Parts: sequence; structure tokens; C-alpha cells
Amino acid sequence: MTGLVSAKFFRRKRVLVFFTIVVLIALLITSIETGFDAGSLLSVTMISATPLILGAIGEIYAELSGVMNLGVEGMMSTGAILGVVGAVAMANPWGGIVLSIAGGGFLALAYGIVVIKYRGMQVPAGLGLFMFGLGLSGIIGTSYIGMPLPYNFPKIPIPVLADIPVIGKFLFNHDILVYITYLLVFIFWFILYKTKMGLYIRSTGEDPGAADSAGVNVFRIRYLCVILGGVLAGLAGAYLSLAWTPGWNEGMVAGRGWIVISLTIFSLWGPARAFLGALLFGGVYAGQYLLQGLGIPVRILGMLPYAVTIIALSAVYLFRKRLGAPTALGEPYKRE
Repeated sequence: MTGLVSAKFFRRKRVLVFFTIVVLIALLITSIETGFDAGSLLSVTMISATPLILGAIGEIYAELSGVMNLGVEGMMSTGAILGVVGAVAMANPWGGIVLSIAGGGFLALAYGIVVIKYRGMQVPAGLGLFMFGLGLSGIIGTSYIGMPLPYNFPKIPIPVLADIPVIGKFLFNHDILVYITYLLVFIFWFILYKTKMGLYIRSTGEDPGAADSAGVNVFRIRYLCVILGGVLAGLAGAYLSLAWTPGWNEGMVAGRGWIVISLTIFSLWGPARAFLGALLFGGVYAGQYLLQGLGIPVRILGMLPYAVTIIALSAVYLFRKRLGAPTALGEPYKRE
């Protein structure tokens, strides 16, 4: 049985890697034919993918513990405005990062209390968090709309590596938050699959009763994972306002929180696959204007990530077992 599961895992991983490579090659060929700088195009792909990667890792941990949080968009939006507020208040972008992750973690904790302690329904509670986060960010951000933000994260090219044709711009010519994201993908993959804590998290999402009987504190694990999801969602929002387009504009998250949820499913709940999948979504963003030049309406291109989101959310309910979703996902746990 273990061999069968392992075979399925590697088969899915190979398919995702294959499609990622195909898409990147297609973008490269298209950019060459239309006169675009391939390295710059792939650089934008990586930038577009970064907030999706951060949000997806957090949501992966939450869902593997058995909790689905549909409030990612709200937490990202709150993180984006708190990043600006913190950077302005402390005259340092790292101050914005601290405030953003604290705000995202606090919202996630409140959500966790509702769905873990009081066993509230996760979908309505998540939608409530989504609307609350958007409203809160709109209120806080009223006086910051259009304000120039001198405190942000500039690009830091890595010597020698940044000079490699195409790949240099793609991977090694970014701000420090992108490099931190690379590190976080590896760290959270390692924790999930190579440590006892990772085993506890996965067992909590599969069979919380059995995990509890084995001495695992199900409630503590779920709280930690949900809060981690909020922290990373807040960091993803801060990336948008402190690195990508420094400053605050209401609606700047632009549905990325929902794409994160789709990406979580698309990646089959794996951090490494989420990284590759985010590049696909990032490539869609980066290639919108390029493909528009080939006659494809930009509105159609813009809706593609959201169409995939709807399909993925539907699939998780229709084909949960086949997709390998955590068995206890969305189900509150009550100790007998």
C-alpha cells in the first residue's frame, strides 16, 4: 500500500514538473518571437508567483491539519495595509513586515477560536473572515491611498548568478523577500515530510481521533497551523505593498487569496508542488499583455486563474478521495 501511494505521489509530481516546464518554454518561445526579453518576462513570473507561494504554504499547513480557511484574501489584504502602516510608522520596511505577520496571525487566531474551539462551520466562518479583512483594510487604508512609500524592499541581485542569461533574471535578481520565500519553501517542505511534527500535522488532518489517542494534541496542532497560515498570508500581503508595488491601493490583492486556495488544491497539498504551481499562475499574470498582442482579449486571460479556482474548489468536494485531500478536512473535532 505504501509503495502504491509513493508511486502516485511521484507520478503526480512528474506531471506537474512537466507542465511547468512546458509552460515556461512556451513563454520563452513566445517572448522571443514577439521581441520580448525572456529573462524579464520570467522575472515578472517569479514576482507574480511569490505572494501565491507564501499564501499557499500557509493554507497547505492549515488544510493538512484539517482546517480550511477561505479567509486568505482578507488576511492578505489586511497584511498589505499593515505593511504600509508599519513601514511608515517605523520608517523601515521590516517594521511593516512585523506588523503584517502579527495582523495576519491575529485574524487567523480569531478564526481558529471560532472553528476549532467552538466547532463553527469553516466555510461560512472563512467567508466572514474574508469580508472582515477586506473591510478592515479599507478602513485603515483610507488615509494611505496613493501615498508614496519610500520604505520598501529594492532588488538585490546576487553576484555572478544574476548575470546568467535568462535564469539570472528569473531567479537571482529580486528583493530579499523573494529569496526568503525560496528558503521557506524548503523549510516547510522539510518540516512536513522529514520531521515528527510534520507527521503529527498530517495525522491530525487524516484521523484526528487516532492522532489524539496516540498522544498528539489535535487542538494545539490545528491552532499552530491556522496561525501559521495567517502569518504567511499577512507576509504575502506585505510583499504586495512593500516590494511589488510599494504603497497602498484598495483592492490591490485582486483575488490572489482565492487563487491561493485553488493553488493549495492544485498542488495536492505539497509545498514544493505549490512552488511549481505558483509559477504557472504567475506565468499567466506575466503573459497577459504578451498574449494580448497575439490577439487574445486581456479579459479572457485575466479570468483564467479565477476559472481554475472555481474548478479546483468544486473538485475538492466532488473528488476528495481521489485528489488525496486530508480525510478530516473541514470537519470539526470533538474529543470523546
